[in-house]
Amino acid sequence: MRGLIFLSILLLATICGCVEKKITNETEDDTVSVLIVIAPKDFRDEELFEPLQIFKENGFNVEVVSTTRGEHVGMLGGKITTTKTIDEVNAKDYDAIVIVGGIGSKEYLWDNVELQELVKEFYNDGKVVSAICLSPVVLARAGILKDKEATVYAAKEAIKELEKHGATYVDKGVVVDGNIVTAKNPNYAKDFGLEIVKLLKK
Repeated sequence: MRGLIFLSILLLATICGCVEKKITNETEDDTVSVLIVIAPKDFRDEELFEPLQIFKENGFNVEVVSTTRGEHVGMLGGKITTTKTIDEVNAKDYDAIVIVGGIGSKEYLWDNVELQELVKEFYNDGKVVSAICLSPVVLARAGILKDKEATVYAAKEAIKELEKHGATYVDKGVVVDGNIVTAKNPNYAKDFGLEIVKLLKK
């Protein structure tokens, strides 16, 4: 009799263990995933690495992509290696998109049709869409800043691009309008990252 009771307890413990493991795995699957897009060269280092650190400190999964695979070098010499290109990612795999600025943004990202389509998909799915420095122009050209407040690097050409596509330019470090976050320059990289985290944790 005692043996039967012992076996029953052991079986119950095993079942409980399996249930607990299953719950743990489901929780892991709910981890926030962030897609960061950079130019293949001359991205702005702080605008990548500061938000990246903040996202990782908050336990987010982060993937960095560009227009090409391989090693990419920032304006200040920072290096990062990517294994995917923009046209190889699926928006459904992520909760937010972050587009890094720097002078490379104008050359490689502003007119990138695949990136614009990706931005629209994130926006239409109600996900967080964000860009810093010169890269809010990508959001403007994707058509998602119409009737929205946004900021951008204080260059006449960039500001005109926002206004041309219906955005209201705001001369602030970081601007949040709904699920869209824009930031002005590298000085606001940390605040930019923190605002994105706030939206993702709502």
